[in-house]
Amino acid sequence: MQTVTSPDAPHGVRQVEIGPERDGQRIDNALVTMLKGVPKSMIYRLLRTGQVRVNGKRAKPDTRLTAGDMLRIPPVRVAERPEGNAPATGLVASVADAIIFEDKHFLVIDKPAGVASHGGSGVSHGAIELLRAARPQEHMELVHRLDRDTSGVLVFAKTRAGLTGLQAAIRAGEVTKQYLCLMLGHPSKAKFDVNAPLLKSVLQGGERMVRVADNGKPSLTFFREMEQYPGARLMQATLGTGRTHQIRVHAAHIGHPLAGDPKYGDKEMNKRFREMGLNRMFLHAAHMSFELDGRAYSFSAPLPDDLKDFLDALSVKGKRLVYTRDKSRTDF
Repeated sequence: MQTVTSPDAPHGVRQVEIGPERDGQRIDNALVTMLKGVPKSMIYRLLRTGQVRVNGKRAKPDTRLTAGDMLRIPPVRVAERPEGNAPATGLVASVADAIIFEDKHFLVIDKPAGVASHGGSGVSHGAIELLRAARPQEHMELVHRLDRDTSGVLVFAKTRAGLTGLQAAIRAGEVTKQYLCLMLGHPSKAKFDVNAPLLKSVLQGGERMVRVADNGKPSLTFFREMEQYPGARLMQATLGTGRTHQIRVHAAHIGHPLAGDPKYGDKEMNKRFREMGLNRMFLHAAHMSFELDGRAYSFSAPLPDDLKDFLDALSVKGKRLVYTRDKSRTDF
């Protein structure tokens, strides 16, 4: 996207050439992201009064942009951001250094644990804001999300086609997502699936919780044992559906919660694991693959050093570690 200033244009008017990242996007949605800080009511008023034009013609809110279009944007006052809101340089660099793949449609990072996918809920800057700070001239959108404490493959779209195409593939169940997780105890089967509907709820304090409930959304996770450790098993979890907290809740539902999970895990075991060096939830997005427009994409991120170091410590220090699961759960 390129901004062109015409000597004949009124003061403050911008002429913007639409790039491929906004090809096919509705003009109202494009303006919301381009004019951050401007109320939506003002954006629709500008459209309604004909102040926004595409190739010299008035545009309606549902007008779809095409790469190469010239978009006229009138002068508008953008709410100033409070001082000191810029992300720390070190944080920006840590996310920029985590890039594992890039082409014209996508940028993929191996997200560090502790970095949220996006800002909000007390988080000033997530991975998407940090990447935009690292590359202020480029357009990027978050395609999907990972929990803050979950490390691994996180995909961003650089084009409209990449964003809508991959999101449609995710909705259609055409994307493979695999995680590595440490499950407490010893499931009796090395390979099994959990098919249990999940329901989201918000507690009085605003905390988001998910539980198994008959009136929840259908949810399916495939588990496969990878390695054995004292009191725990390293598992590969493949998503059949993509619900909030799905792996965590399904693991807890069968009586084998994830190590270090502060919300659905075992507090006593989490305490013992912290003493052995596990300072976060043991969940890592290891692999993601899909096909788009005839091209096969496959992204992988190795288990990070902090989790590998903990597994080494568990092998040595966990010889007497025993996890007694909830006997009321299904026998897995």
